[in-house]
Amino acid sequence: MKKWFSMAICAAVMMAFTAGSLLAMDKGDKTRGKYTYRKVYEACHKRGAIESPKPALNPDSKTRSQWDRVFEKKDFAEFGCADEWSKLTDKELADIYAYLYEYAADSPAPAKCK
Repeated sequence: MKKWFSMAICAAVMMAFTAGSLLAMDKGDKTRGKYTYRKVYEACHKRGAIESPKPALNPDSKTRSQWDRVFEKKDFAEFGCADEWSKLTDKELADIYAYLYEYAADSPAPAKCK
């Protein structure tokens, strides 16, 4: 009986760690998001659609709840560069979201693109 109980506990712990690592992957990588966010605007600038290669909005341009709404609706019109935004994968969007959310105006460490 003790053997089965021990095995059940071990299995539960292993499943918890596996589920935790899967959830972490879906959240996005804020470092990669910053890089991707900048690359969108560099590409847009190279094709002549915008004057500056710098992003239109800084992370601290919106609060976390405002970033939530933008990414829930996938409404990127105010960002400009519609062609580049339409080509991003779900993973790239998750990375950009992680970056913008982490450094939003109401976050513990608001930051701007530099």
